[in-house]
Order: sequence, then C-alpha cells, then structure tokens
Amino acid sequence: MPDYTQEFELLSEAYEKSGGNPQDLKNDEYGLMLVSGNKMLGKNEIFGLIIKTEDIRDGVKAKIIVKKNVQLKNPVHLCFGVLPEIGTQRILADFTLEDNSSAKFIAHCSFPKAVKVQHIMKGTVHIGKNAHMEYDETHYHGPQGGVEVLPKMKIDVDKHGSYISTFKLVKGAAGEIDMDYDAYLEDEAVTEMYAKVYGKRVDDIKVKESIYLNGKKSRGLAKSRIVLADKSKAVVLGEVVGNGAYSRGHVDCMEIIQGKKARAEAVPKLQVVDETAKLTHEAAIGSVDKTQVQTLMARGLTEQQAVDVIVTGLLK
Repeated sequence: MPDYTQEFELLSEAYEKSGGNPQDLKNDEYGLMLVSGNKMLGKNEIFGLIIKTEDIRDGVKAKIIVKKNVQLKNPVHLCFGVLPEIGTQRILADFTLEDNSSAKFIAHCSFPKAVKVQHIMKGTVHIGKNAHMEYDETHYHGPQGGVEVLPKMKIDVDKHGSYISTFKLVKGAAGEIDMDYDAYLEDEAVTEMYAKVYGKRVDDIKVKESIYLNGKKSRGLAKSRIVLADKSKAVVLGEVVGNGAYSRGHVDCMEIIQGKKARAEAVPKLQVVDETAKLTHEAAIGSVDKTQVQTLMARGLTEQQAVDVIVTGLLK
C-alpha cells in the first residue's frame, strides 16, 4: 500500500491555511474524507455515518449517508486539494440524510500553488423528512489565480427538512469560478444558500443559485456578497420559483467594486406560479461606502486599511 504520509502533512498545512484545524483530521470522533488530487488519502466513519468511496481516473466518487434518526454531534470534515501547480480533481459526491437525521459538513478546498488546476465538484443531496444538513465550504487559493472551480449541486429537500450551505473564497486569487446550485423543496422545507467571494487580478466569477419552492409553505433564501478588485468581474444570478402555496423566497445580492476596471452584474429572477406565493429581492452594486471609510480613517486607519476592514466584515 502506498505511503501518503508526506502528502498528508502537506495537505494538512494547506488545510490550516484555509482556516481549518489540522488536528481535526486526526480526531477519531469526527467523520472524515481526505482527498489529494486523484488519491483518497483517508476516511473515518463514525456511528450513523457511512462513507463509501471509489477511485476514478482523475478523482474520487463518494456516497455519504447519515442514517435515519441519527444526529451527529460533531461536524464531518471534508478536505480536498491539489498540491502541485498543475492537475485536475474531480469529486462526484452523493449525500443522503435519511429521515429525522442531522449533520454539519465542513469542507476545505486548498490549491496553494495552482497555476493550471481544475477542481470539479458534481454532487447530489437528498434531505429526508425532518432532516437537516449544513454544508460550509471554504477555499484557499494561491496568489496566481490559476484555479478553475466548477461546483454543480442538485439538492432535494423533503417535507420539514432543511439545507443550509455557505461557499466562501476570500484567500488568494479566486481564478475562474462557475457555481451552479439547484434546490427543490417540498412542503415546509427550508433552503438557505450563501456565497462570499473576493475577486482579484483577472478573476472571473459566476454564481447561479436557483431555488424551486414546490411545496406548501416552503421557504428559500439566496444571498451573495461579492467584492471585486483590479480587473476581476462577476455575474450573479439568484433565482426563486414560487410553485407551492404560501411559499416564501428572497434573493439578496450585494457586489462591491474597488477600482475602475472591475465589472459586476446582478440578475435577480423571480417567478410566481401559485398566487399565494410571495417572492422578494434586493440587489446593490457600488463602491465601498465613503462615510464608513472616513469614520475608520478618523480613528487612525489609512484609506486602504479602512477599506480592508469593511471588506473583511462584509465577507466574514
């Protein structure tokens, strides 16, 4: 069996830079899946959590199940990364939370030296009746911006279930991002999707979050916070379709531009099918608030320091 000790340590270092605690990767009380490039470095199953994996040519196929009536008290850690400058990583993931279960997944994706790296994430999520899932994904990229991030997720949420996800990329240059998330909700189900991205250099960011409120009294929120500097650009599409009776949905998009060459576009899309559904949206594109900058400068910060504080708060 190959010895991946050195690669594990390098990935642990990148994991720490992305905001994770490397000790979590060695804690037997936590569920774990650790993938470097196209190699499965390790996994840890705990009571009520099943992780089935299969090697594919350029990545890993995984089936992750939280069993019926199981509430995991500790988060499940997912660590993905490509350590060399060039490479492709494909993650095909199928998440199932059976009825009355709950779990939180913390995913860290690290590409510290990327010059030409592609990270493809294709996933399906099925949330059973009265089941609850949180999925927090944080990226750490190197300064070159040589990463192509292609996450595509299809989420089905059964009656009284909930799915909450956060995609965060604020460290390093983003590169190219093309997010495409679709959520389908049954009666009284809830979905909240958050995206926080800091674009720099020539980063190209596309965020699409679509929520289909098919069930009665289902509720959905698509909320994005994008900051653009240098020559970066972003297009954000937040979509909600109100099919279910008395369903409620909201799209909230804010994009902040620093400099004259960055470009931002926001496209909120609402469609009411059932007359009792209520959908709302708000979108704002502009520069950092000058009054906030001046207030912080009056307290001793430089203009750039003041801007950094405001941006950090927005993306926290």
